[in-house]
Amino acid sequence: MNIVDEIKKLNLGDVIENPDIKKYTTYHVGGTARALIYPNDVESLITLLKILKQNNVKYKVIGRGSNLVFDNRYYDLILIKLDKFNSFKIEGNEVTVGAGYPLIKLATRLSRLGYTGIEFATGIPGSVGGAVFMNAGAYKSDMGYIVKSATVLTPDLKIEELTNYDLDFHYRTSFIQKNPEYICLSATIILDKSDADSIMQLVEDRRKRRIESQPLEYPSAGSVFRNPNGDYAGRLIEEIGYKGKRIGGAMVSEKHANFIINYDNATGEDIKALINEIKQKIKEKYNIELKVEQEFVE
Repeated sequence: MNIVDEIKKLNLGDVIENPDIKKYTTYHVGGTARALIYPNDVESLITLLKILKQNNVKYKVIGRGSNLVFDNRYYDLILIKLDKFNSFKIEGNEVTVGAGYPLIKLATRLSRLGYTGIEFATGIPGSVGGAVFMNAGAYKSDMGYIVKSATVLTPDLKIEELTNYDLDFHYRTSFIQKNPEYICLSATIILDKSDADSIMQLVEDRRKRRIESQPLEYPSAGSVFRNPNGDYAGRLIEEIGYKGKRIGGAMVSEKHANFIINYDNATGEDIKALINEIKQKIKEKYNIELKVEQEFVE
């Protein structure tokens, strides 16, 4: 029996066969995959992974696709999205939230309730799980400052709690990113209470600044490169004259040089080629090895 048909019969969650990957990435690029599955709950996820592992079927857990670059081809793998893992619970100054909960929605909701410390995330278009995975951040803050612990599924499909220390957060990375067989199921964050009006004023001011300084009108995946120590990737890219540089339908934003936008029906291959060319030029001119924040899905 076809493995996807077998999974469908078990009612483990919604199944989309041959999904158009473009619909599931913020770059709006990618070909198709074998299937996309939304597990109903943790038990369904564990059952699904057991089946995939037993049958040596490749799979990839994705969040909101805000840091992924897929090529324009067929991927013989199962994509798993944890959108149904969207629980939300507040106890005092601790908030426990499912990995599939949208980060912008969470940050905005908590800011409106007068919780401070998560304002930085009101413009980051990922899921909570993805944000923990990559230690998403902005405005000199990141998830590492607010995450108390995360519930994860281990490679041998056991549920464990990892503390902030265990999660080993560093600039745009974490234990989970270095050990991708672990899957974030939920996270508990600690915030302080403050004046909701003041918090929302800060959020609104930053939103206006983003509109002015970032190409939000085009599909992108946010900052492409990590900032090197003591400098800014955007400044370096501007210095080599790459603002507005195009390869195929991918273009370095005229507004912000550390953004690559899908300007005109770009493919993942266009974006990768532009990223690699920038890396090479910066290496040649400054002897700096820019680190890419985004993942090229093989």
